[in-house]
Amino acid sequence: MTQHQPIVDTQPKVSDEVRKTTCYMCACRCGINVHLKNGTVAYIEGNKDHPVNKGVLCAKGSAGIMQINSPARLRAPLKRVGPRGSGAFEEISWEEALTIATTRLNKIRETAPEKLAFFTGRDQSQSFTSLWAQSFGTPNYAAHGGFCSVNMAAAGIYTMGGAFWEFGQPDWDHTKLFMLFGVAEDHDSNPIKMGLGKLKSRGAKVIGVNPIRSGYNAIADEWVGITPGTDGLFILALVHELLKAGKIDLTYLRQYTNAPVLLNGDEASPEFGLFLRDADGKPLVIDRMTGQLAPFDQTGVRPDLAATHTVDGITHRPVFQHLAERYLSDDYAPDAVAQRCGITASKIRHIAAELARVAFDESFELPQPWTDFRGEHHETMVGRPVSFHAMRGISAHSNGFQTCRALHVLQILLGTVEVPGGFRFKPPYPKPAEAHPKPHCEVKAGKPLDGPHLGFVHGPDDLMLCKDDKPTRIDKAFTWENPMSAHGLMHMVISNAHAGDPYKIDTLFMYMANMSWNSSMNTKGVMQMLTDKDENGEYVIPNIIYSDAYSSEMVAYADLVLPDTTYLERHDCISLLDRPICEADAAADAIRWPVIEPDRDVRGFQSVLVDMANRMGLPGWVNEDGSGKWTDYADYITNHERRPGVGPLAGFRGDGTQGGRGAPNPDQIAKYIENGAFWSTHIPEEAQYYKPWNAAYQDWAVKIGLFDKAQPYLFQLYVEPMRRFQLAAEGHGKRQPPEHLREQVKCSMDPLPIWYEPFEQTQTDDAQYPVHALTQRPMAMYHSWGSQNAWLRQIHGHNPLYVPTKIWEANGFAEGDWAKVTSPNGQITVPVAHMAALNENTVWTWNAIGKRKGAWALDKDAPETTKGFLLNHLIHELLPPKGDGLRWSNSDPITGQAAWFDLRVRIEKTAAPALDQSQPDIAAQSSPVPDAPEHVSQQVGS
Repeated sequence: MTQHQPIVDTQPKVSDEVRKTTCYMCACRCGINVHLKNGTVAYIEGNKDHPVNKGVLCAKGSAGIMQINSPARLRAPLKRVGPRGSGAFEEISWEEALTIATTRLNKIRETAPEKLAFFTGRDQSQSFTSLWAQSFGTPNYAAHGGFCSVNMAAAGIYTMGGAFWEFGQPDWDHTKLFMLFGVAEDHDSNPIKMGLGKLKSRGAKVIGVNPIRSGYNAIADEWVGITPGTDGLFILALVHELLKAGKIDLTYLRQYTNAPVLLNGDEASPEFGLFLRDADGKPLVIDRMTGQLAPFDQTGVRPDLAATHTVDGITHRPVFQHLAERYLSDDYAPDAVAQRCGITASKIRHIAAELARVAFDESFELPQPWTDFRGEHHETMVGRPVSFHAMRGISAHSNGFQTCRALHVLQILLGTVEVPGGFRFKPPYPKPAEAHPKPHCEVKAGKPLDGPHLGFVHGPDDLMLCKDDKPTRIDKAFTWENPMSAHGLMHMVISNAHAGDPYKIDTLFMYMANMSWNSSMNTKGVMQMLTDKDENGEYVIPNIIYSDAYSSEMVAYADLVLPDTTYLERHDCISLLDRPICEADAAADAIRWPVIEPDRDVRGFQSVLVDMANRMGLPGWVNEDGSGKWTDYADYITNHERRPGVGPLAGFRGDGTQGGRGAPNPDQIAKYIENGAFWSTHIPEEAQYYKPWNAAYQDWAVKIGLFDKAQPYLFQLYVEPMRRFQLAAEGHGKRQPPEHLREQVKCSMDPLPIWYEPFEQTQTDDAQYPVHALTQRPMAMYHSWGSQNAWLRQIHGHNPLYVPTKIWEANGFAEGDWAKVTSPNGQITVPVAHMAALNENTVWTWNAIGKRKGAWALDKDAPETTKGFLLNHLIHELLPPKGDGLRWSNSDPITGQAAWFDLRVRIEKTAAPALDQSQPDIAAQSSPVPDAPEHVSQQVGS
C-alpha cells in the first residue's frame, strides 16, 4: 500500500500586517513584531533586528496578546460611590474626571504643594513623571526603586558609577567564569538567557549563589545555597582569601581606583578619614616616580599604593592600606564565617581560588590601542574573564547596601570591571555620583520645586530636612534615618501619611503601583490605613487618585480612577534620560506606539498628565498665552528638550540623520516606526572598554549628548560621602544626627564595606522564628500583570510554599498538606510542596500569584484566589517597637531599601482549611468591570 505524506502548512499566514514596537510584559524592553489580521492582534513574535533580544521572545512576550484581550481592562474613568475598598464605582466622562482631579490639585498647589504625594510604580517614564511633579511643586515624588533594588543601584553608582542590569552586563563573548547572586528570573530574562546560552556553548563556568535553586541557578555548574542575608559576609570572605593570596590586580587598582588616594590620618581633625586634596579639591596620591604628592589625574602620574605621607608627626595612608588591614582580619576568614553563611569553609576557599585562577591565569589581551584620561597610550586592552551579576536577592535586606558595595569592591579588586571578559557598562553609564543631581526640596506655594526630587547626596548638608530638622518628604527620604535614599521610599508613603509623620497629606496620587496588595509590606494593615477615618468621620488620607490599565486590588481603594491603556495602545519612550535599552557596545533607545486603537474610553497615563499640566498651567508646560506646549505624550516626546539639542529620544533628530544631539524633528516618531521602533549607534572600537578612563569613550559620550563635558573618575573603594556622615555622628559639623540615630549612622555608614546582621533578625527570637522566608518572581510572570493573563496562568495558577527536606521531614509533611506559617507580624495558612534544592533553613514561594477575590476579573473560585497567597501578610513596614515611642522603618539604614527578605517565621503542619481556602481569606471587592467570558477565541490561520 502506498504511503502518502500529508501536506501540512508549517507557516500559515496569520496576518495581513506586521507592526513593530517594544514589549512591556516585563522590563526587558524587547523588540516585537505584532501581527495584525483585520486590525486585530493575531500573533506576537520577537524582532530579529532588535538590539536587546535579537528575535528571542519569552512566554511573557508571546502572551501579550492575552494582555490586550484581558477582561480585567478598565473601560472608562471611575468615581467612587461606595466605601473605600468596596470597589463600588460609577463610570464618568474624562471631562468630569479631569475636572475633579485638577480642581483639587490646583487648590493644593496654590496653598501647600507638599500635600500632594505623587508616586509611580513600574512605569518607564520617570524622567517625564518626575518633571511633572517638579513643575507642580511637591517634594513628594518617587518611583518603585525604594522597595525594589535601590541598594544595588545606589551602591553601584557611589562605588563605580553604575551597577548591574540596566546599568551594565557581563562581557558574554569573553567571560569564562560567571557568578550571579540573587537574581529574579523575570529580570532582564531574555538577554541573560541568551548570554547564558553563549557561556554554556563554549564551556564557560557558571556559579549561582542563591538560597533557592531555580531558574538560572538550576543550570549553574555550581550552586551555593547561602543563608539569606549573609551574602555580604561570604563576599568579604572571598576578598580575604584573594588579599591573602595576593591575587588582586594592583596595576588596575593604582591607575583606575581610589586605592592610592591618601586619607587624612589626624584623629583630632574634623576631616579625619577624608581624602587629602589639593587647592583645586582634587584627591591626592603619591607619585611613585617622584615620591611627591600629586593630583590623581595629573598627566604621567604613577600612583603608589604603599607610600605614606607624614606631616607634623601625623601619617596619612592610602585607602588600599586601610582596606587590606580590614579584610585580612581573621574576622573574615572562611572558618570564621562558614557556619553563619551556611557554606563550608572549603567551598569558600575553592570559589576564591577559582576566581583568582580564571582572572589571572586565563587573562588575555585584545590588540586594541587606546588612550587613558591621563594621556597615557596603551597598545592593548587587558582582559580578566570573570564577571558577576546580582539583583534584588542581595539588595532587599537591611544590610543590602553594604552587601552590594562588597560585591562591587570584589570585582574591582579582581580588575574585572570595564575590561574584556568582565562587567561592562551600558550607556549612559558609567556616570559617577558627582555627575548626578543632588535631591531638592524647597517648596513654595504656586511655584515649581527648586530642582529634581531625587539624586545623590555627598554629606549632611545635602539632606532633605526643614530648619527644625524634620523631614521635608512624606517618605522621609534623605534624612538621618536613610541618608542616601536615591530612589525614595515608596513603601513608607501610605504608612507615614496615615500616621501624619512627618505631616498630613491631602492627596495620594499613584500610577501602576498595587500598594493595597502585592507591592506593600503589611498588606492587611495597608488596606486598613487606606480606609481608616478620623474622629470627624473623614478618611485619614483624604483623597486617592489612581491610574491603572486593569482592575487591580488597588483600584478599589481609589476615589478617582484614571484608566490607562495597554502597552500596544499608547506611546511610550524608553529614553536615554531614563531607563534605556542600550547594550555595552552601543547606545540605543526605543518607543512604543499605538499599533492598535483602544476599544474602551481609556487614555495613556502620560498623555493624561500632559492634559492635567495644561489645565493647571504648570510652569514649563504652558506657553506665555496659557496654551499647552504639548498636546499629548507623543508631542512631548518629539518636541521637549531637556538641554539644547537633547530630548527624550536620541535618534533621528534634526533633519532625521542626527543622533544624540540635534533639533527636534517633527517626523521623529515616524522614523522610529520605520526603523522597527528603536534607534542605536555603536560605540567606536577603541572606546568599548575602560569607559570611565578611556578618552575616546569620553569624547564620544559628549558628542552624542550623554553628558556635556568629559568626566573621567576613579572607582571608589572607599566612599568619602559616607565618611562625612560618620564624622557628623562623631560630633563634627553643624548638622548632626539626633541622639537616637547617632550610633546607627556611625556604624552603618562605613566608607569601606561591612557586614552586619539584618535588623529584623536581631530583633526576632531565633528559637521562636527559626526559618527564613523569601519570595521570588517566576520567569513567566512580572508582578501582578502576568498572573491575570489567561496563557501565563496555565503555568503558574497558584503558588505553594516550598519547604526544604530538613523542615519537611521534621514536620512530617506529605504532598497535599497545609502549613501554618507565623511571623511576629501575622499568620497565614497555605499549601506546601517539597523542594530539596533549597537552603535547609529557608522556605519560599512565588511572588504576586495570590489574588484578592473580585480583582483582575478572575472567577470567584480561581486558584489564585483560593490556593494562591502572599507572604506580604507576614511582613511589616516597621520593625518591632523598641519601647522608645519611635517608628523604625524595616529598611536599609543607608538607602531606605525595603527589607523584604529579612523575614523570619516558624512553620507547623496544620489541617487544610475549609474548602481548601488559603488564609487569610480577604473579603471580596466588587469589580468595576464585567465578569470574564468563559471562552475567548479568534481565527488567525490563513
